[in-house]
Amino acid sequence: MDRLHVWPDFDDAWIVYEDDDLIAVDKPAFMPSQAADDARPDDLVTRLKAYLEARRNQRGKGSSYLGVHQRLDRDTSGVVVMTRRKEANAGIAKQFEGRTAEKRYVAGVVGWTGRLANGKSTVTLRDTLGPGKDGMIAVVSPKDARGQLAVTHVEVRESVPPRTLLGLTLETGRTHQARVQLAHAKAPIAGDTLYGGGHAPRLMLHAESVTLTHPSTGKPLTVTAKRPREMSTWLARGDLGRAVYDDADAFDDAITRAVGQRFALGRGNTGERATTAFRLIHEAGDALPGLAVDVYGDHLVAQLYEDEHGTWDDRARREAVLDRLDALGFDGVYLKVRPKQANTLVDTRRDELAPKSAVRGVSVPEAGADGGDLAVLEEGVPYGVRLGDGLSTGLFLDQRTNRRRVREAAKGKSVLNLFAYTCAFSVAAAVGGATRTVSVDAAGVALDRGRDNLIRVGATDEGAHELVAVDAFQWLAQAAKRKERFDLVVLDPPSYSSTKNARFVGRSDYDALAALAMAVMAPGAVLLACSNHRQVNALRFRRFVHDAARQAGRTIVQAKDVLTPRDFPPPPGGESHLKSLWVTLR
Repeated sequence: MDRLHVWPDFDDAWIVYEDDDLIAVDKPAFMPSQAADDARPDDLVTRLKAYLEARRNQRGKGSSYLGVHQRLDRDTSGVVVMTRRKEANAGIAKQFEGRTAEKRYVAGVVGWTGRLANGKSTVTLRDTLGPGKDGMIAVVSPKDARGQLAVTHVEVRESVPPRTLLGLTLETGRTHQARVQLAHAKAPIAGDTLYGGGHAPRLMLHAESVTLTHPSTGKPLTVTAKRPREMSTWLARGDLGRAVYDDADAFDDAITRAVGQRFALGRGNTGERATTAFRLIHEAGDALPGLAVDVYGDHLVAQLYEDEHGTWDDRARREAVLDRLDALGFDGVYLKVRPKQANTLVDTRRDELAPKSAVRGVSVPEAGADGGDLAVLEEGVPYGVRLGDGLSTGLFLDQRTNRRRVREAAKGKSVLNLFAYTCAFSVAAAVGGATRTVSVDAAGVALDRGRDNLIRVGATDEGAHELVAVDAFQWLAQAAKRKERFDLVVLDPPSYSSTKNARFVGRSDYDALAALAMAVMAPGAVLLACSNHRQVNALRFRRFVHDAARQAGRTIVQAKDVLTPRDFPPPPGGESHLKSLWVTLR
């Protein structure tokens, strides 16, 4: 596959104006204005510079110089103007800093219409903005020394009650200005999870135009970016939910947006932190409920979650989704159909649920007589996966941040990995310099693959890296009697499990299991406690862990939440399916 085809540096269709002095682009909603991670820059300026440099090399003339005077929030789309010559900087900077450059926006809100009942065509919002909680911006008292005046002029453009598109003219340019002021006016922008906006496929805020004086001609120049199709769809129909699959334009927009947001991961397949396995589409978090798509090297794995709505009973709908994924340009697409009930016991290798071969494109070449493993990279560490072997591939991609944390903390430590499956956490610990790892899982077949994973990173000393095929509850009870102690324990059980000796249900039994794990932890040891049970929220999970400490007679010094990777966004108004706590005991 060609990653430059899937994730190009820049699309020339985003350029809405260009001359010798200026360039203006219609920034997509998923692109940050500046890089959040210097090691994986995915920001507008870096990508545009790469595009201009490639164009210069192709044409044999031109420059890749960019002067930056304006930024938009990552989730806001629309016009960004930059200079192409240093000589143009002073004039443009003066206009933006002096507020003579006019910036107009379009915002989608719910519940605004009553604000204009006084018969006026426009309303002016005049507030003092200052620092709020958790890095947010808030409306503060005019007497607050840290406050800055924010002025926004508002007019109604279109309305399909209860949804309204507003035209905004920003007289000032404060951080999150429109978002904070509209939220304060009881009409937060749809899709704005930070300031209480309602459900929408994205933040419904678009920088429609910038008007300024051209630095060379001295004449007024207005640069405009067409209103995104997504905003018109939202105005007419609101949050489509599962109906997105029956609206070709909305479905295509959602795919394009999700793929664009994974630019840094998609292009980060080389170097020390090379990653070739990650989530491309995450269900409702990417406005595509019931659909998850993962990247494994040059292949995709599409997971369809069955539900009471019968979304995937429609064969034509299913085939259309697979066709659209195939069109992205990967070598092949595998399919997994997941049952409606998470605890339903099914034969996960049934061909109608998990075909052994790719359903689009070509399959992964077999690496051995038994099918072998495809090696993928996660931040430079190799792991083996099998794309056509049942519903699971052998690697849980949502644990990437947690594996990094284990790798960084493991040096010189003894590490216990419970419910180890194919031993990905043990691999991370070994790479990080753990002196000992013990991987416990009831499935010997999974541990065999775990052994291959450890060998893949050079962890070949079986005395230092022990694999134990036994029920975790049984092993913990015996280890406590032997007075075994570990410096770092990973507890990541399935939501449901059943063996000869024990039955585990994540929503009711987690505290008892965690108490058993704490009994084999050394003084000052750390527990990485995880749960992906969707009926257990973060608050309840934290209570489970604290109850476990009381049952085990241990004292928690610190319990810190570990965030899920950004390629697993939570659903609108919800929280992440994966809850993780990094727990330090006294």
